[in-house]
Amino acid sequence: MTRRRTARLRRTLLAGTTAIAVTAVTAGIVAAAQEPAKAATGPELSLVAATTSVTLTTWKEEPGVYLDLGTYLIAEGTPLKLKVTRKSYKDPVTVTQTVYEGGKAKAKKLPTGTVKDFSGLPGFSEITLTDKAGKKVLTRSESFCPNNASGRVRPDAPSTSKYPESCSTNPFTLGSVWGVEKGWAANTYAGSYTEPVQLPAGTYTAKVGVAKKYRDLFGIADKAATVKVTVVERSDEDEESTTEAVPRSAKAGRHAGHGAGHQAPTAHAGHGPGHAPAPAEAAAPVTSGAGPSYNVGHGPLKAAPPALPWALKKKQKSALSQQAGDIGGQTDGSRQAPARKPLSKRPTGKPSVPDVPKPDLRSLPAYGITIGDGGKDIPGKDYLAFSANVWNAGPAQLVVDGFRSPGKANMDAFQYFYDAKGKQVGYTPTGTMEWDPRPGHVHWHFTDFASYRLLKADKKEAVRSGKEAFCLANTDAIDYTVKNANWHPYNTDLATACGEENSISVREVLDVGSGDTYTQDLPGQSFDITGVPNGTYYIQVLANPEKRLKETNLDNNSALRKIVLGGKPGERTVTVPAHDLVNAN
Repeated sequence: MTRRRTARLRRTLLAGTTAIAVTAVTAGIVAAAQEPAKAATGPELSLVAATTSVTLTTWKEEPGVYLDLGTYLIAEGTPLKLKVTRKSYKDPVTVTQTVYEGGKAKAKKLPTGTVKDFSGLPGFSEITLTDKAGKKVLTRSESFCPNNASGRVRPDAPSTSKYPESCSTNPFTLGSVWGVEKGWAANTYAGSYTEPVQLPAGTYTAKVGVAKKYRDLFGIADKAATVKVTVVERSDEDEESTTEAVPRSAKAGRHAGHGAGHQAPTAHAGHGPGHAPAPAEAAAPVTSGAGPSYNVGHGPLKAAPPALPWALKKKQKSALSQQAGDIGGQTDGSRQAPARKPLSKRPTGKPSVPDVPKPDLRSLPAYGITIGDGGKDIPGKDYLAFSANVWNAGPAQLVVDGFRSPGKANMDAFQYFYDAKGKQVGYTPTGTMEWDPRPGHVHWHFTDFASYRLLKADKKEAVRSGKEAFCLANTDAIDYTVKNANWHPYNTDLATACGEENSISVREVLDVGSGDTYTQDLPGQSFDITGVPNGTYYIQVLANPEKRLKETNLDNNSALRKIVLGGKPGERTVTVPAHDLVNAN
């Protein structure tokens, strides 16, 4: 199968191409931080511009400018922390803010309707552009993901941010955590959540402010940031004729909006070329503290450690640990549990399934549902394509190792179990791993992880997908509010998880809170509906179909999505009713 990786949860784009140079413009804040701390109910937030001028490029072949203006939201006093959840798909998305009274954390529920989904705060920033003559040429508002590409603005800020690197765009996300770390700034640029604007080459003045409802909600001053914008036009022909060409990532960034942090909006599109094409990545400035993310395996670059005396660093570390609430190998999601490195040889001793926390695999309803044909390779066929996600609700990681006997084609797979301190305390055989040499794959698949069926109205099987073997990876942040959710999963793309043809062992992990999306869009994966009558059907996504994996609960592994097939051969149609409040096909 060709696998299309969700870029996403990295999924799950953030703006990460603007160098974070906010330290200079926040000198006043640094000075203020040296004053005695004052009791506050929430963070001190302010909007600043990292630079007074930016140069943006419009391409002759594809005109359009992405308004990456280098504006940032700074959090002082305490972090900006938002918990975004929904009880079920029948309930609206709600958001609560963590505020502090007398040094104690308290949940403050924000007004109903503040957010509509998990992609960020809608209509947060307001942008106005005027030309040289002072004529207004553009007014627009953009959403803001607090998990955007970010960096420290002062030397005594925490050296790393505990918050995730992206906001989820998977339509069936259940819970997210958004935040701007204390002493950090998050880029307000909305990345590929926005469309490019048509601006002729020239000079403009941009004013960027925060919408009134958010100023009132978070206590942000009504003070717009001003940035001089120079738009230059370039062409591919120009690039070919010059010896000093623009880096490929910079050129490609014009298509992706130079984003580097939000999950791509096409989160349903999944792994590799069988999951949707990953957006182009632009290199992050080494001083930014954050690199391109998309939830596809590029975590933040580590910023330089704070220049603090040891006593103060020790005090800060203790305070952060207490705030996070980490105990005995557990984690609130802001940091990873003890590292679990794969073994280089198959386990010894008697297999056992100890009484310790185990993963809980759950399926999401199918989405990204479309009708296609077999193209030139398989003419005269109709196929039903869709995206499917299986996620881990925890409280433990799913850890599967594959071991190869010399000369054998397949690996023997084993599931591992850990106690609360992260110590391996057991393992059990759980099937096999097979090498897939086809283009778009070229990695090891764990067999029988999930299966997909098209069910009739009476729930009897009509068609089954031929895809049941997978390389596991954390493509989507599904619910980062569950116990032990890991906000910084490691293997978020195929390159980090699935091994090489000559590998002797492979470790594949599905972290708590994350899911793995596959798009079934090729013959053998999608449903062949050529001879299937019109009518009502259900797409079933079934996790752990053979029950080989040990879980906390095997009763929640199936999810159904209702569809209605219509049309005629060669012109089939599909209607996808809303799934409760989720109206995404």
